[in-house]
Amino acid sequence: MNPALALVLKAVLVGVFAVVAVLVGSPVVTALFRRADPPRPPAGDPSAAPGDAADVPGIRAAAATLRGGRWIGMLERLAVFATILSGFAEGIAVVLVIKALARYPELKATTSGAAERFIIGTFASVLFAAGCAGLAWWLIGLW
Repeated sequence: MNPALALVLKAVLVGVFAVVAVLVGSPVVTALFRRADPPRPPAGDPSAAPGDAADVPGIRAAAATLRGGRWIGMLERLAVFATILSGFAEGIAVVLVIKALARYPELKATTSGAAERFIIGTFASVLFAAGCAGLAWWLIGLW
């Protein structure tokens, strides 16, 4: 195969996987939030005791506290994807530290599901981006 064509194909492959990591990651994380949020009993359900889990805001409701989460998640996945493919795996720690320090005041000030949303969303985003980067790395290595 022509080396120039191989380089172009590798660049296209990396671009496609970067788009998948950034854009497809959002619905995956949102679906995970739906699965992690406990089901709420219907209003007026006699089995729900006062002060029960139905009174506590859930993970999805914490989105109001953690504004900008979708955009931050997309940038986080892009940064994780780029650091893995560039061979700078330590960059993942840098991304996570920056995100944690930026969100710390919001997480400290709330008693809702914001911390759980932050942890679940971060782990899901990082794992999805790392999986996309690993798959891209493997496919590039095939030729």
